[in-house]
Amino acid sequence: MQEEMISVIDIAKKLSKRKQSIFKIMRKLNIETYKEKNTDSRGQLISYITKKDEKMISDYLRNTNIKPTDGLPSSNLELNGVFYLIQLEPTHDPGRFKVGFATSIEERIRKHKCSAPLLKIINKWPCKLLWEKTAIDCVTADCEQIHTEVFRTNSIDSVKDKCEMFFNIMPKI
Repeated sequence: MQEEMISVIDIAKKLSKRKQSIFKIMRKLNIETYKEKNTDSRGQLISYITKKDEKMISDYLRNTNIKPTDGLPSSNLELNGVFYLIQLEPTHDPGRFKVGFATSIEERIRKHKCSAPLLKIINKWPCKLLWEKTAIDCVTADCEQIHTEVFRTNSIDSVKDKCEMFFNIMPKI
């Protein structure tokens, strides 16, 4: 290897992050790894990146709401994103919906499309992570809970209206 390399494990330790979190950031930044067998650990493959790529990861963490020391801002009050309302199968089961919080709605929708390819975004509202559970409890009152954040309603419009009312009374972000 021509450039100085560092293992993803060492980067995670250095930044006080989980290795999986570093790999997610690497995917977002299109960082390629170089793999070598480690003779000390039963021949497992160890992923390495360049020092330049390590700096890109550090810069990414510094420029987002995520602090490299603990994976979350110092207070959940600081983590801003959106609260979303999506119909999972608008044609087949229009009353089944999902609500939740995301810091990147595009990434969240991309993941949901794996299991619900026909999903439809009803709306999204600026939100703090701290508000998520309260918002879910408020907007899903009188709905059937199917899974953690998946519900069924007789009227998706009434759920949307509850979301509008909830976020209209919350402080602006």
